[in-house]
Amino acid sequence: MELITLFLIGTVATTLGTLAGGGGLISLPAMLALGMPVHSAIGANKVSNTISSLSSFLVVYRQKGVTMKEGLKVIPVSLAGGVTGGLIAASISADLMYKVAIGLLVFAFVFSFIGKADFSGHDSFKLSKKGTPLLYGIGIYDGVFGPGQGTLMLYLFSYLNIAYYRAVGLVRVATFSSCFGAAISYISTGKIIWPLTIALLLGSVTGAQAGVRLAGKLKPKHVKPLLRVVTVALIIHIIIDNL
Repeated sequence: MELITLFLIGTVATTLGTLAGGGGLISLPAMLALGMPVHSAIGANKVSNTISSLSSFLVVYRQKGVTMKEGLKVIPVSLAGGVTGGLIAASISADLMYKVAIGLLVFAFVFSFIGKADFSGHDSFKLSKKGTPLLYGIGIYDGVFGPGQGTLMLYLFSYLNIAYYRAVGLVRVATFSSCFGAAISYISTGKIIWPLTIALLLGSVTGAQAGVRLAGKLKPKHVKPLLRVVTVALIIHIIIDNL
């Protein structure tokens, strides 16, 4: 029964995470509620996200929603940001991390009303003075703390005038690169409970496939309201967690 529950958790969380980010709002608390040790739960998330993110990126790529060249541009920037964040995480207090997370998400929420970008653009992703530092910064945030990384990246790609479906593919390849190193770390330290992780992984791959297909049918005008709902939920979750 526990394995079936984890499969369903992975499916629902990754479907949401693919569409608007915030899948960790569902998966991590649910795994902790089932009694998984916190490091094993985080490790299971990283392993499942690595595989499911790659699988959903490949779907977008095969449907010509994003190019491999764009994906290969995102990977080193996100990976470098994640490594940097991991290196500085030990020197930042948990209280400061919560404040940074809330500040970033509140800014993104407000900007979604002020900014004119609405995922209706047709630009491809290019390394630029405007976008690269922001992508690297979100990678740092993911390495230090993490909740809301996918949501923040969707806001970024909207700001860069990139269409929603292309943005989903880019977010998934960025998530793959940031989770890959962390997954290796958790596996090497023996924190992974494999039967539970595999159940979550199978659900995550299912959810990723469902999410990326739903993303292809969403109209640009529906994306921002969905992002706003997820952003508010993330802010509330982080505040409650901090308290």
